[in-house]
Amino acid sequence: MLSLVATPIGNLTDITLRALETLKAADVIACEDTRHSLRLLQHYEIRKPLVSYHAHNEARRTAELIEQIAEGKHIAVISDAGLPGISDPGHRLLRACQERGLPYTIIPGPSAVLTGLIGSGFDAEEFHYGGFLPVKSGGREREILAAGAREVTSVFFESTHRILKTLACCAQHLPERELCVARELTKTFEEYRRGTAAELLAHYSVHPPKGEIVLVIRGA
Repeated sequence: MLSLVATPIGNLTDITLRALETLKAADVIACEDTRHSLRLLQHYEIRKPLVSYHAHNEARRTAELIEQIAEGKHIAVISDAGLPGISDPGHRLLRACQERGLPYTIIPGPSAVLTGLIGSGFDAEEFHYGGFLPVKSGGREREILAAGAREVTSVFFESTHRILKTLACCAQHLPERELCVARELTKTFEEYRRGTAAELLAHYSVHPPKGEIVLVIRGA
């Protein structure tokens, strides 16, 4: 059995009882970062064998884990935060289970995408999720122009190291559009800051942002 288990995006208490039961019942827990996940597991006194499962070893590790599942072992997969498979490892192993007819389940829970979207206050009936914005300026510009043309809300992940460049690009191409920078979600210094790109750029140029960032762009 494969279980993809959602874990907290910040606050350690944002985890379901079912998720805890699943992690306690698993034979092996595959973690995006074993050191990071250990903090959560120790908090809930869960002691299980851990293996690393991240972008750099996903292909090799999938082959190993799928054989263990075929042998009847219960493998739980967790990412650093949120639900595995969304901009995190997990999808490849799930597809392998489907191809071989092996059982799997999804343990739902916290999501930075949905938390940022709802917290922005923008229309959430329909939305576009674009994952992490491209590192290169050309790709980033194309994504921002596409977001500007959409009628629905667009949601992206962005790094604190690139958010100022992204806001500057938005100020150039979407000067009148309202944006929301959602950061440190569920943590002590959680923030939802709305405004035009120029207003947000002015603020964060003086107050450099910390933590994980969800950038939400209102639809046209």
